Amino acid sequence: MIKIYTDGSCLGNPGNGGWAAIIIDDKKKIKIKGSKKDTTNNQMELLAPIKALKKIPKGSNVQIFTDSKYVKSGITEWIHNWKKNGWKTAGKQPVKNKDLWTELDQMTNEFQIKWSWVKGHSTDVLNNEVDLIAREEALNT
Repeated sequence: MIKIYTDGSCLGNPGNGGWAAIIIDDKKKIKIKGSKKDTTNNQMELLAPIKALKKIPKGSNVQIFTDSKYVKSGITEWIHNWKKNGWKTAGKQPVKNKDLWTELDQMTNEFQIKWSWVKGHSTDVLNNEVDLIAREEALNT
């Protein structure tokens, strides 16, 4: 199983943002990262798993670790009703970041994914490492 740790960071909201992922595949550890100006924290949190999934073979068995309840709940729970309701929230508002949610949703059909939430800024070494990389990307934007 491939393990992926993801995180996003934003200085200001909106502001300069960064995302990062650590991919662990057969004891190899690959780090990917990127940044964007005038973005939001949620966009960076979503971009990290999207970019990571693009780096691994389709059909892979994957466990994705995120400290974003927005990402985990969105992709495992909320998205079903969003799609049924024409991409509207329970409050009848348009879903924010629909383009990223749509892309992530399409990608999840190409993998066997287990989504795992981890507490941010806590004892998970790899989550702390990916957080630091994402923050550095935002700072250097």
